[in-house]
Amino acid sequence: MEHPPAARPAAALVGAALAAAGACYQSAFRNQLVSPDILGVSAGAGLGAVLGIYLGLPVLAIQLLGFGTGLATVGLVISISLAMGGAALVMVLCGIAVGALAGAGISLIKLLADPDNQLPAITFWLMGSLAGIKRGDVWAAAPAILAGLVPLMLLRWRIGLLALGDDEARSLGINAGAVRVVVVTAATLMTAAAVSMAGVIGWVGLMVPHMLRPLTGPRFDRLLPAAILGGASFMLLVDLAARMLARQEIPLGILTAVLGAPVFVLLLARSAAEWRN
Repeated sequence: MEHPPAARPAAALVGAALAAAGACYQSAFRNQLVSPDILGVSAGAGLGAVLGIYLGLPVLAIQLLGFGTGLATVGLVISISLAMGGAALVMVLCGIAVGALAGAGISLIKLLADPDNQLPAITFWLMGSLAGIKRGDVWAAAPAILAGLVPLMLLRWRIGLLALGDDEARSLGINAGAVRVVVVTAATLMTAAAVSMAGVIGWVGLMVPHMLRPLTGPRFDRLLPAAILGGASFMLLVDLAARMLARQEIPLGILTAVLGAPVFVLLLARSAAEWRN
C-alpha cells in the first residue's frame, strides 16, 4: 500500500513523544496507571485541535490550541483530585471523567461541522492516522516535541527522585513542585503536538514504559531514553501493521486501543491486589 514519505518519521516522532510523556507522568505522579490518555490530555488536546479544524485555522494555530486545551485539561484533573485528597485512584477517575467531558465537546463540534467536508476530516483524524501526513506537518510538530523532550532529558535525574515522594525529594535539594510543573508542561506540549499531527492515538504512553521497565529497572534516567527509542520503534511497527493487516489502512488509534486496553486491565488488577494487601 502506498504510503506518504513523511509517514515513517511522523510515526517515530509521535511514538517517541507519547511514550516519553507517559513515562514522565507516571514518575511525576507516582502512579503507573497514569498516561496522557488516562489523564485526559489526549482528549483535551483533541478537543482543541478539532475546534481548530472546525474553524479552519492553520497548522500552527491548531497545535497551539491543542496545547492550551490539553494543559487546561491536566490542570483541571489535578485540581479536582487534590480537592478530593489526591489519591492515585481518584486522579485516574478524574482523568476519565474530564476526558469524557472533552469527548462530549468533540461530539458537539462534529454535530455542528459541515457533513460534506469538515465532518469526514474530523472523524478520520480522531481515529489516528498518518495516511495523509505531509512533510510540512512533521516540521510543524517537531519543534514543539523537541522543546518538550529537551528539558525532560536535562531533568531526568530530578524527575526520577519524584518517585521517592516530595519530602524525600526536598531533603535531597529538589524543588518537587517546580519539577512537576515542568514535567506536566513539557509532557502536555509533546502530547498536544503529537495529537495535532496524527490525531488521537491512545495507550502508547501507558504500554511502552511498562514494557521497558523490566529491562531498564526502576531508574528513570534509564527509562526515559529507552521510552523515546521504544516508543518510536513501537509506532513504526504499528504503522507497518496498519498497512499490512487489511486492504484499507487501519487507523492507528484502533490498533493501539486493541493492544492497550488489555494492558490497562492487567495493571489495574495488579494494583487492586496491592491495595488489598
